Amino acid sequence: MNDAALLARLRALLARSCDAMPAGGDWPGAGGARHRPAAVLVPLVLHDPEAGGITLLLTQRTDHLHHHPGQISFPGGGMEAGDASPQATALRETEEEIGLDPSAVEIIGRLPDYLTGTGFRVTPVVGLLRPPLALRLDSFEVAEAFEIPLAHFLDPARHQRHSIDIAGRTHHFHAMPYGERFVWGATAGMLMSLYRLLTDGQ
Repeated sequence: MNDAALLARLRALLARSCDAMPAGGDWPGAGGARHRPAAVLVPLVLHDPEAGGITLLLTQRTDHLHHHPGQISFPGGGMEAGDASPQATALRETEEEIGLDPSAVEIIGRLPDYLTGTGFRVTPVVGLLRPPLALRLDSFEVAEAFEIPLAHFLDPARHQRHSIDIAGRTHHFHAMPYGERFVWGATAGMLMSLYRLLTDGQ
């Protein structure tokens, strides 16, 4: 499937409501009732095919942060009282973290919520960006911003499953390494939602 066809399919699928879809997550026993609402932007960068095609814009969190230090993540964070919607949260947090102007983002929908082991119910908001990108990183929160081809995450041969024992319980999580970058946990889990949407149409 070429980029144009993939993007058209994604637009059509995201036009459906995700309200009836169960929240995802890999944390044992996470019911979500007491999870704090949060949102991230899933930024798809629309490069020309000869320039690499569609990529995902990701960030590397700084090592001193309380939640998910040093991990690769989508820009985003917890919902605040003034946020009218998950979309507003995702755009506000993205602007704060990487300086991306909300007017530069075309929102096309959202993926099912994802429950994290750190107590957040994350709404992934999918947005389209057109290069060049004007970014200004918040050095306190973001160590680096970079792009990875979307095709990498849509290739099932790149999908891994790992587990770790925490406090006597086994926690399973997805991973999708790219070179020296280890994309895993909630970020990889949300990317699996995107993969399943595009491959299953559900």
